[in-house]
Amino acid sequence: MQQQQSRQPGLVEGSLPVFVFPTELLFYADEQASHKQVLTLYNPYEFALKFKVLCTAPNKYAVVDATGAVKPQCCVDIVIRHRDVRACHYGVIDKFRLQVSEQSQRKALGRKEVMATLLPSAAQEQPQVRPQEEERRMKEQLADRVFFEQTAFQTESRTASGGPSLLTVLLGLVCMAALMLPTLGEQESTVPVYLHLSVNKKLVAAYVLGLLTMVILRT
Repeated sequence: MQQQQSRQPGLVEGSLPVFVFPTELLFYADEQASHKQVLTLYNPYEFALKFKVLCTAPNKYAVVDATGAVKPQCCVDIVIRHRDVRACHYGVIDKFRLQVSEQSQRKALGRKEVMATLLPSAAQEQPQVRPQEEERRMKEQLADRVFFEQTAFQTESRTASGGPSLLTVLLGLVCMAALMLPTLGEQESTVPVYLHLSVNKKLVAAYVLGLLTMVILRT
C-alpha cells in the first residue's frame, strides 16, 4: 500500500515512458512473410499495465489483440497484418499509437507511436539513414493525423488465420469422392449402380473442387 501511494503522484497523464520494439514497421509487397509484423510491448514496471492500439488507417491493417494487459516486468506480442497491399499505398506512412494505463485507471499514462510503411521491395529500400531534417518533416506531417479507436479495427482472431474452414474441407472431400466414383454406364464395377455418376455431374464436381482449391490456397 505504501508502495502504491509512493509512486502514484509520479504517474502523470502522458508522462510514463512506453517501451515498444520495433519503432518502425516496414512491409514489402513482394515478400508475403513481411505482411505480418510483430510489435513487442515491454512492461518494466512493478505494476500491471493495460494497453490499447490505435491507428491512422485501420482499414489497411488487422490487429490481433488490439487491447489487453501486460503483467509487471513482462512483455506481450501484438501481431499486425497488412490487409491492403496495393501499389497505390507504396510509400504512404501510417502510424500506430500504443496507449498504456494502469488497470484501475482510464487515463492514458503513456503513449508511443510507431510508423508503418509499405514498400514495393526490400531491394528498393534506401540503406542509408534518413537525414534528420527529413525525419522531422515526416513527423510534422503525421502530427495531425487522426487515430481511430480499436473498435474501428477489423480485428483478426487467432483462429481465423489457422486455415480453411471445416465446411470447405468437407465439401472438397465430397467432390473428390464424387470424382472417384464410377461413371454412369461402366459395367465392370463393384460399386452399386445408384452411386454411378454421369459425366455432367463429374464435371460439376471437378469445377467446384477447383474453386475450393483456390479458396484454400488463399487462406
